[in-house]
Amino acid sequence: MASVGTALRELRGAQKSAKGVSLYSRFVNRPVGRYLAAGSYALGLTPNQVTLISAALSFAGAAVVALASPSWALGIAVWALLAVGFAFDSADGQLARLRGGGSAAGEWLDHVVDCAKLTSLHTCVLIAFYRFPEAYGVGGGADGGGASAGWLLVPLGFQLAAVVTFFGGLLTEKLKPKPAPGSAATAPSTLRAVALLPVDYGVFCLVFLFLGGTGLFRWVYAGAGVMAALFLVAFLAKWFRELSAVPR
Repeated sequence: MASVGTALRELRGAQKSAKGVSLYSRFVNRPVGRYLAAGSYALGLTPNQVTLISAALSFAGAAVVALASPSWALGIAVWALLAVGFAFDSADGQLARLRGGGSAAGEWLDHVVDCAKLTSLHTCVLIAFYRFPEAYGVGGGADGGGASAGWLLVPLGFQLAAVVTFFGGLLTEKLKPKPAPGSAATAPSTLRAVALLPVDYGVFCLVFLFLGGTGLFRWVYAGAGVMAALFLVAFLAKWFRELSAVPR
């Protein structure tokens, strides 16, 4: 089995295109994932095992949000679990390329885990709002108990925007014609990479660092949800326009 150093050298020459990727994914998540992939390769792990590690970390972070009363320490723990889980999500694909290519089953597992990760995280925020309304400042009702129905709708709306964006982007890539072999690759746009930061999952993970601020988290989370909804509208228009030009 190759050493970590050898694996890293091979991975540097086997990276995916940076087109359509935010600055966080390009300069933080992918490089961290490269080290995780190299370490996983040296340990003899398979890409599917790395995907399951990513799932375990991500689901643990989501579960903690739902089960524990919010605090600054909890926020750091949740962010760390989600961020490292996201890095392992990058590592599984890099590990697959290092091992000579992935499989259809591995790609399927990766996408299923990604979708489950999105839905479970927002569901756990909804549960947290319901269980700890005073801590999050979302209390409602005449007696001051329970969570306001309006705030409970925020995670549901955020979840809808995130899942439709995920599925719409995935389907668009499947339906768009593949570039002709040997065609020149389009250089990644720095402006686009910056513009995509508000809807990068790694940037979204930072929202949970605000769990310790009484009432602060709900506003930061809601703001991220509004950005997700606005980007969804823009993405849908763009994807529909691109696919309208594809002959059936």
